[in-house]
Amino acid sequence: MGFFKTHAAGTNDPPEVRNWTIHMIALVASMSALAMGYDTAVIGGTMALDSFKKDFKLDDIPQSQIDTIQGNIVSTFQAGCFFGALLTFPFAERYGRKKTIFVAALVFLLGGTLMSIARGNMNLIVGGRAIAGLGIGSTSMCVPVYIAETAPPSIRGRLIGIFEIASQGGGMLGFWINYATSQTISVDSIAQWTIPLALQLAPGVILASGIMFCPESPRWLARQDRWEEAEDVLIKVRNLPSSHTYLQQEIAEIRLQVEQRSTMRLSRKQQFKKLFAPGVRNRMGIGMFLMLLQSFTGVNIITYYAPRIFETLGIVGTSTKLFSTGLYGCFKTLGMITFTFIVVERIGRRKGLVWGAFLGCIPMWYIGGYVLRADPAGAAAAGHTQQTGWGYLAMACVYLNAFIICATWQGITWTYCSEIFPLDIRMLCVAITTADTWLGSFIIARSTPYMISGLGYGTYFVFGGIVVLMGIWAFFFVPETKGVSLEDMDALFATSTVKTVWAQLRGRKLPGFDPSGVRTSEKEDVEIAHQEKR
Repeated sequence: MGFFKTHAAGTNDPPEVRNWTIHMIALVASMSALAMGYDTAVIGGTMALDSFKKDFKLDDIPQSQIDTIQGNIVSTFQAGCFFGALLTFPFAERYGRKKTIFVAALVFLLGGTLMSIARGNMNLIVGGRAIAGLGIGSTSMCVPVYIAETAPPSIRGRLIGIFEIASQGGGMLGFWINYATSQTISVDSIAQWTIPLALQLAPGVILASGIMFCPESPRWLARQDRWEEAEDVLIKVRNLPSSHTYLQQEIAEIRLQVEQRSTMRLSRKQQFKKLFAPGVRNRMGIGMFLMLLQSFTGVNIITYYAPRIFETLGIVGTSTKLFSTGLYGCFKTLGMITFTFIVVERIGRRKGLVWGAFLGCIPMWYIGGYVLRADPAGAAAAGHTQQTGWGYLAMACVYLNAFIICATWQGITWTYCSEIFPLDIRMLCVAITTADTWLGSFIIARSTPYMISGLGYGTYFVFGGIVVLMGIWAFFFVPETKGVSLEDMDALFATSTVKTVWAQLRGRKLPGFDPSGVRTSEKEDVEIAHQEKR
């Protein structure tokens, strides 16, 4: 049972809450992330397959036109995700998290089917990716919130980490399946590129069928005044009797927050107005910055265009580039596993962001310097394909960067934004921040082909510099939320985030929390406030 012993310190969670039931719920919901990661990763390798180029007549057109086509194919998925995340939150608020995830899975399956039957019709590829993006954008917004609302505080980060492991694992599968089909299926067969695209339907089917057996979010049920159902769900997922003190306390905290926010039936205008209220606007600022910036770590440019990136490092041959891409997927998955079981609940959110930025920039700068000095792509075009030791080190840096960023920024951003927002506007806030990350991904997907062709080595320097600035910002403006319950986030963000971070750095007692981050009583809150005034 050592698996259940890794959890955040400073909570009063009994060991029973860290059970198989809550992990299975997270695993089923995370099939959406498996589909997201697979679809995001598989397209780059599919476009590099000779059969795809042949069937879609990409063999004899200028590179600039290929850049445009590739940008369109990749970025329409991000555009679909953007609108899917932004437009779904009213459905999730009215009909619940569970039904929203089910409908989104069906939309994704429709888009995947269109891509799989394209048979040389580029419009079906682009349209299918847009529709699949609508489904994935919806689940990427709803699933982390669903997991956070059902999870106990001590393993909330780990359970959302399962979502991220599934995402990177799906990407790894996409990379390797492209490599396998390139090696085992003839270039003259349409199956070489249709099989990788069709296999994305498998996680969608598992999600659509499995989510029907999962419970609804207890906090959403509470908002609908369905208290008996909410209590039944908590009894099931916490593996505790209804009389247990911990369960009664959690229900009381949820009830208190619902009663304090008795005006939860807010109009859309009131909801948007509340985004700018004190204690919320700081959370929105942090969330939007985190989700946008995670697209600019450099990992996404390699994920979307891995074969093209490895080509700039002197790797030639379709199968060799796809093999290198498959290894890249393995290191991303290892990084996410490290995030889930070590970083998020032991090192924490804020420290993980800072260390990830300052360690992750080093490999990116080395790659830029290597491309500047050695021009491996030019050497390969001239017939000099022998890799040097410096070239192998550049390859290692690609993998090292993937491991570091996935162990920190890629996982922490989704976790942070699923847990910090107020209950009454949580889905609206998450919809905006999730759409924000897909906007960043869209920008990267559209610009990367031109950056590689135009900036060359400068591409890596740009992203390396951005990552450093991200680390500096996180150091000063991102409070630690490890072990804090969802109901206590209001107290944590009630004051300036700079003051909160500074107090945490100095080990001072925050209003509402003891030095370890555990919530204190209201009486103590008043005393702390008086001390602060004095």
